[in-house]
Order: sequence, then C-alpha cells, then structure tokens
Amino acid sequence: MLARDGILAGARPTFVCALVFSLFANVLILAIPLYSLQVYDRVLSSRSGATLAMLTLVALGALVIHAILEMVRSRLMVHVGLWLERVWAPDLLRRAVRHGPDGDGASGAQVLRDLSTVRNFITGPGVFHLFDAPWVPVYAVVMFLLHPVLGWVTLGGGLVLFGLALASEMATRAPLKTAGNRMTVAQARADEYVRRAEVIEAMGMLPGLIAHWAGESRRTQEFLALGWQRSALLAACARFARFAVQVAVVASGAWLAINNSLSVGSVVAASILLTRALAPVESLVGSWKNFIGARNAYGRVQAAVERAGRPRHATALPAPAGRLVLDRVTLEIPRLERPILSRVELDLAPGESLGIIGPSAAGKSTLARIILGIQEPTRGRARLDGADVAAWPREDLGRHVGYLPQAIELFPGTIKRNIARMAEPDDAKIVEAAQLAGVHEMILRLPLGYDTEIADALRNLSGGQRQRIAIARAFYGAPRLLVLDEPNSNLDAEGENALIRALLRARERGVTTVIIAHRARILMSVDRLMLLRDGRVDMLGARDEVMARVLPQPGPAGRPNTPAVQEVRS
Repeated sequence: MLARDGILAGARPTFVCALVFSLFANVLILAIPLYSLQVYDRVLSSRSGATLAMLTLVALGALVIHAILEMVRSRLMVHVGLWLERVWAPDLLRRAVRHGPDGDGASGAQVLRDLSTVRNFITGPGVFHLFDAPWVPVYAVVMFLLHPVLGWVTLGGGLVLFGLALASEMATRAPLKTAGNRMTVAQARADEYVRRAEVIEAMGMLPGLIAHWAGESRRTQEFLALGWQRSALLAACARFARFAVQVAVVASGAWLAINNSLSVGSVVAASILLTRALAPVESLVGSWKNFIGARNAYGRVQAAVERAGRPRHATALPAPAGRLVLDRVTLEIPRLERPILSRVELDLAPGESLGIIGPSAAGKSTLARIILGIQEPTRGRARLDGADVAAWPREDLGRHVGYLPQAIELFPGTIKRNIARMAEPDDAKIVEAAQLAGVHEMILRLPLGYDTEIADALRNLSGGQRQRIAIARAFYGAPRLLVLDEPNSNLDAEGENALIRALLRARERGVTTVIIAHRARILMSVDRLMLLRDGRVDMLGARDEVMARVLPQPGPAGRPNTPAVQEVRS
C-alpha cells in the first residue's frame, strides 16, 4: 500500500490502527446477514415477537458500533492528511526552493500538488477500499460455513474481480504514468508563460506558444484517454462479474434450498453477505485510476525527497568578519565540452571589494551563486572565514549576506516585509536600508508607504525602482558579505549615484563586496578587478592596473583598437 516507507513512514502506527478498526468494522457488518438468517429461519417459524425484538436490538447495536468505528477510521485518515500537509508541505517547499539552482525548483509547485493528490486519496473513499479488500476471504469463510457450494462460488467471484483489478493495474499503469509526467511538464510550461506574459504579449508570441502547448496537451490527453478507457472497460467487466456472481449465488442457494440442503434464511443471508464481500473489490477496480494517480504522485514526492537528501544540521558559527576565499573552484556540467568555471582562485580580506567583468557566458553569475553557497562546485570550495559556505546553515548565513540577482524578484506582501526579507520587520533597519538604496522618498510617495502591498505597487513601479527596493533588501541587517549581480542594470543616474554612495558606506563599515557589472562607473568603488573569460580567470589585480589593460586605447582614427575588450565590456 502507500505507507510502505518514506514520507508516510511516520504515519504507520495510524495506518495500523485504521486496519484494526477495519477488522472489527468488517466483523460487525456480519450482523446484517446473521440477523436476516435468524429472522427467516427462527422468527418466522416460531412467530416470536420477543425474539424478533431482541435480534433487532442486537443488530442495531452492532450497526451503531460499526458506524462509530467507520467514523473513527475516517477521522484517523483525515488526521494523516492534515499531518502530511503540516509536516511535509513546508519541508517540500523548502527543499524545492533550496534545490532550485540545480534545476529541481521548477517542479516545486508540482511536488506540492502531488502531495495534495496523495492526501486527497488518503482522506477519500479510495483508501477504505484498500482497507476492506483484504477481509474478503473472511466473508468467503462464512459462505463456506453456510454451504461449500456458496463458498466456492464466492471465492471464484472474488478471484475474478481480483484478476480484473490486476489487469486494470497492468493496462493503465503505463499510459497514466506517462500522462502524469507530461502534465507536470505542461503545467510548468504554463506557469512559465504566465510569468513571462509581458514579453509574450509585447512580441506577439502567444499564438505560437499556445499552438505548441495545445499540441503537447493533445498528446497528453491521448494517454489519459487510453488509461481511462481501459479503466472504464475493466470497471464495466467488474460490475458484470459481480452481478453474475450474485446471480450464481442466489441460483445456487435456491437450488440447494429446493433440495433441502439449505434454508431460505441462509439463501437471503448469503445474498447479503456476497454483496458486502465483493463491493470493496468492485469499488477498487472502479477507482483504480485514482489509486494509480496517487501512487505515481507519491513516487514523485518520494523521489524529490531522496534527491534533496537529508537536511544538514551544522553547528552554528559566529558572525563572519568577511574574509572570502575561493579555492580552485571548478564547476563541470555533463555533456558540456568545457567547464562552466575552471580553477578559480581568490582571497578577499574583510572589507575588501571586488569587481567581476567578462563577456556573456563567462561564468560570472554562476560564480556569484557559488560564493553564496546556493550552488556547489564540482571541485574546490568557496569559504567565508574558513567555513565552506555550501555547508553553512542557510538561515544563519543569510543574516550575514546581502544578494542582488540579475532577475529582480519581489514577493507577495508589503514593501516593508520585502526589504526585511519576509522576516519580522525592524522598522529602523528597514528605513536605514531604504535610505542607503535611495528609495526611501519614493516609497513614502506610495499611498500606504512602506505598508503598500507589492501586488498593488508593481503596477506603478519602474524596473529601476524595483531594483532599488531589491538593493535595500540586500543591505538590510548590516550584512558582512555583499554580492551584487548587475546592480545598476535598470538604474538611472540618480539611482546609480545612490548605489555608489551605498557601496562607499558599506566599504566604510568593512563589508566585503563582490560586484558583477558591465558598466564601468559602478566599478570605480572597488579595490580589485577580476576578468573572467570562458570560466577562467584571465586577469586579477588592483582595479586601476586591470582597468589600464582592459579599457580600449584610442587608435589613429580615435576608435578603440582592441575589439576583444569591446566584447568584454558588452
């Protein structure tokens, strides 16, 4: 069943309790056929009202207890569903976000949807069909006690229905699994289209994207239709088999009664008992596609957990002074001809600043992610005050680091909470960071100031203003290490001046700073300059020294005579 290992292992005791309750519930349901047997064979012949009343009270008592057990069993499964959401949903989201740089984060929302699929199956009726199916042999034994012929007919019918359930598994597994995987990809693409709506609308790309997405969706629907059609066919066969077995039991019972081998009450009891015995098997065949969907979803969730591995519980380290060391950092990607980064070495003293330049695809942004520990190198290490940043507890390291990525992302919530990195805001620190980024006055002009919701503010914020809010977030909390990737890409002259002032303030405070930039003006504040080319350090030295070698010198006609440098600057 679903609870073999993995994320449901912690709920195993609850599943055991549910199985025990299922045992007693299935035993108590025998009260109905036994009641019918006694009424037809004893009450009708004796015409005893007292006996009828006593049997009725006993049967009703058994049914009340059965109902209570069913309710408790349902509440246990609801408890498991709530436990899954409470314990695993935050953890899966955390794992998806932390492994986003490795390519797993794109499926984070899908993993949460898969978890919801598992939860819905566990809390729905499908799981009870699984609980009840193993007790079918118990009903078969009772049928044998009534008469061996009835027992063999029931056993044969049960085997036929189990065979249909296995056939449904084999016939629907491949198409439904393929359809589920394709739906995951299609959903991820649709989410990406929505995030890129501005570019899509501006360049009229929507018809082409929709046509491509619809074509992929049609192929996915074909797999779904195949799985559902096979499931529906086998479910119809299961219903026919169940009705045929019921007819066979009634016919066999009537034949035995005619030959005085069975009482009328036993025939009625056998008919009722057969309905109860085969109902969970038939229901299981009918809901097999839901079970397959839940099992596949469980497999994807479990795979996501195994990919992420166990969370590291490292010892809390003291606040860093800011010494940054890159020890022969190398990053290789399979099937790529050359490494993304190759043997990059650096030693920055606390408070020292470094500018990184280079052509596109030189590995600059990748190096920034390695410096922050959000991407691990294939070989070598990035160390902050001697500690491997990839092994540093993320929540602890994050307090000492400020980061501005190329792609500016602001999150749902107020501007205040965004600057405070979605933690409990400290108003004084928020205002200080906003003033450093030169965005304080702009925020005050918004209707609710710092309490303006980002969803409302984004309609009125330019790209430069969003970038300045993100810069304020990077400076929040007096970090000891700043990593800024193209921090002035969307800034006007005023915003760039404010950023330069903020960097000078950070330098005065002894903050170690790494700036990736193409525009030379922002690099005037750095101490050293690194030129990356094809993942290798082409130049590294004092800013003025590297600038003198990198900046193009005018030729005879007043034009630069070093085209390779123009590529670097572009």
